[in-house]
Formats: sequence, C-alpha cells, structure tokens
Amino acid sequence: MLAVYLYVFILIILSEKVLSRYPVLSRKFLHIMVGNILFILPLFENRYIMAFLAAAPFIPLTFLMSPYSPLKIKSKASSAGHGLGLVYYSISWTFLAYVFFNDKFLIAIGIVAMSYGDGFASLFGTKFGKRKYKIFGDEKSIEGSLSMFFAIILFGAIAMLYYNFFEGIQSILLLIFISFFATVVEGITPKGLDNLTVSLTASILCYGIKCAL
Repeated sequence: MLAVYLYVFILIILSEKVLSRYPVLSRKFLHIMVGNILFILPLFENRYIMAFLAAAPFIPLTFLMSPYSPLKIKSKASSAGHGLGLVYYSISWTFLAYVFFNDKFLIAIGIVAMSYGDGFASLFGTKFGKRKYKIFGDEKSIEGSLSMFFAIILFGAIAMLYYNFFEGIQSILLLIFISFFATVVEGITPKGLDNLTVSLTASILCYGIKCAL
C-alpha cells in the first residue's frame, strides 16, 4: 500500500511541477505512468486493503484535484482534458481490485487498457490524428485508435509474461480480441467515461473468455 502511495505521489509531483508548463503532456504522463501499478499488485495479500486502502482513497483525492472540487485546487493534470477523467480512473481501479483480487492478471489487463491503451490513444491522437471521426459527441481519430489497439497488445503481452499468463498463440489471439473491443468501446464512449468503460470491458471480457475456456 505504501509502495502505491509513494509511487503515485512521485508521479503527481513530476506531472504538477516538472511538467507544469505542458498541461496536456502532464495529464497523459500521469495517466500512462500510473499503469505501472500493475507491477505492484502481487505485493497485496488482502482484497480489502488493495481496494479500500490503496485504490479507493484516490477517488476523493482526484475529485479534489478536479475542476469540480469545492476547494478549487489548481491541477494541470486534471484541468487538461475531461475534468473527472482521473476520478473515473480511480473508481475503475477500486472496482477491479475488489472484484478480481484473486486473479490479479484480470486487474492488470483492465489497467493496461485504461492507462497505456487510452493514454497512448490520446497522446498519439492529439499529435498525429488527421483522420477524425465523431460518435456520441466526442471527436476521436483513426491514428489514436490504432495507437490504442497496438498499445494494449504490447503492454498486455508484458503483463501476461509478468503474471505467467502467456501461453503462446492463444494468448496473442486473446489480446487481439480484447484490444479490438476495448478500442471500439473507447471510440464510442463520450465525456471521459472511457476511463470506466475501457478498463471494465477489458477485464470482464478476459474473465468471460477465461471461464468459457
């Protein structure tokens, strides 16, 4: 738990102080790098500590850093983008930690889709996105969606190796399937809610396929 707190505290300092002149980059840096928490998950031995002491406290913390905070705390990371995006991020992690505690790879694949996948989609889409599309109000790009698709496959494979979940071509096909559906969900989800829908889609889909097999 302390490892999570320390790591996130360092990321917040870097994003708010070192990268403060680049608010969009600051937000995406925090969004993507928080994903490395997946490597800390095996240290937890208790469902309630992971979900309610390591993950859930970030829900009010990120809300207080958001534009909707009654304290009006100025945060470059929260103001550059959807105001509640980081709050949804924290809610997702809390839910995954509680529901899938006994199979931490299922938590990890949700974090991969939410952090690396969605993070790289926004980063590359903002920088290189030329072919735009709009579904349910939010403008996305083909380049961003492709970046997300391949990011989930790449970092999902790393997570599989880390959790001894990799079983050759079957695992690659599973990652391609999950990545495709997570990318579609991200493309059609509006107003920052993709930080909820993408992670839940990836983890629940992986769980369903695992049970079916």
